[in-house]
Amino acid sequence: MNSPAVLAATYRAHGRKLTPQRQLIFSLLHDNTTHPTADALYATASHKMPGISLRTVYQTLNELAEMGELQTIDLGEGVTRFDPNVDDHHHAICNVCGAITDVHVERASALRPKGVDGFNVDDIGVVFRGVCASCEASSKRSPSPQVKKSKSASTPTPKH
Repeated sequence: MNSPAVLAATYRAHGRKLTPQRQLIFSLLHDNTTHPTADALYATASHKMPGISLRTVYQTLNELAEMGELQTIDLGEGVTRFDPNVDDHHHAICNVCGAITDVHVERASALRPKGVDGFNVDDIGVVFRGVCASCEASSKRSPSPQVKKSKSASTPTPKH
């Protein structure tokens, strides 16, 4: 994604109104690799600028996407995420912590569906799901505790 200053100039060049709230959103998106949702950006923005509206966040994100400055991505989670990386890439999602990482796949454009005559591919999105290195290392350091069953009688559950 372009720098906040370049985005501001591009925003104005597209005839859009530049406000301090939008400039804050530009700065929050710059070098942001978390693939945030609008709600997550709103939470951060409202902490930095109380009074910013969720509507402004959504409107700004959608306008940036229309301008080609931002990608909208749906990873099957029920929410739209926003990706400032507009280069051709795909994503890896950790099943444990939910972290999303950009992935570059060689020859993904060579993927073509078979058995669907006349199907014209507009876009290819590859999503890898698994466990990130951090979660994998964490699970090896602290194995899940095993519950031991005692041979004595169980304690009765208190009644309310």
